[in-house]
Amino acid sequence: MAKKIPLRQCVGCGEMKSKKEMMRVLKTPEDTITLDKTGKKNGRGAYLCISKECLIKARKNKGLERSFKMSIPNDVYDSLEKEFDEENG
Repeated sequence: MAKKIPLRQCVGCGEMKSKKEMMRVLKTPEDTITLDKTGKKNGRGAYLCISKECLIKARKNKGLERSFKMSIPNDVYDSLEKEFDEENG
């Protein structure tokens, strides 16, 4: 039997993709929000497609707020966008 590939839903566009094709946004136990490049850090994760459009969509539709059940200040989104740009140059 083929091994099942774990799918995750993008909080921006709502598409289901495999974990490898996505970027994990992490809410740590201290309530800080960062990009989890390894995908293995402790905390609550939400997934985004590796496209800036999805990050912008998630910002608009409050996808991350829903995932983390908390309000997310604009500067957090700004720093996520910055991290994103550095990551994907």
